Amino acid sequence: MDAYQELIATLALVMGVGWASGINLYAVVAVLGFAGGSGHLELPAELQVLESPLVIGAACFMYVVEFFADKTPGVDTGWDTLHTFIRIPAGALLAAGAVGDVTPALQIGAGLLGGSLAAGSHFTKASSRVLINTSPEPFSNWGASVGEDLLVFSGLWVMLNQPWLFVGLMIVFVVLVIWLLPKIWRLLRAVLRRVGRWLGLVKDVPDSLLLDHHPAGDLSQHKDPLSGAN
Repeated sequence: MDAYQELIATLALVMGVGWASGINLYAVVAVLGFAGGSGHLELPAELQVLESPLVIGAACFMYVVEFFADKTPGVDTGWDTLHTFIRIPAGALLAAGAVGDVTPALQIGAGLLGGSLAAGSHFTKASSRVLINTSPEPFSNWGASVGEDLLVFSGLWVMLNQPWLFVGLMIVFVVLVIWLLPKIWRLLRAVLRRVGRWLGLVKDVPDSLLLDHHPAGDLSQHKDPLSGAN
């Protein structure tokens, strides 16, 4: 039974560091470093480097930078774009290290799982922030950012103290991302199309004239008036 509990705890750690890294990587590194260094969590040998005061200090510094960047409209989107190339690989590396000294196949599998969860949470966050930035007031950015920070810290607490519950929540998260992310992307495309029309970068064609809104037989209704009758 102890081995089974250890397996679930390891799975929760793999999923947790991947998922949380996609939202706030620096909070994850700082929390794991503090927990490992204080003796509250026994990190695998591959992750014990996070207990270094230099790593913890750098993570805390970058957390403060992200704390303000993440709450500034426009800056948060640029920050998220840059961190597409940081959060996802880091989530994969942390997840691979979370399984400890195992076979390379298990490490690769853990890295793929962690990287996929990091990608899911990162792209959900980044795309929703673009939509939030269409609002003229800044308070929605602050609310979303504070909510994300609370979500990460509470999620990490559940991961460390209730691994069974956390694994179940991660399964729900995956289902929600599969269902929600395509809807967010469609809404985001509509917003970008409107912005493009406003800037004159996209031709302003009424939706009623789009080909995908008309069967082939109805195209004759929109014939060029300058062309002769056939």
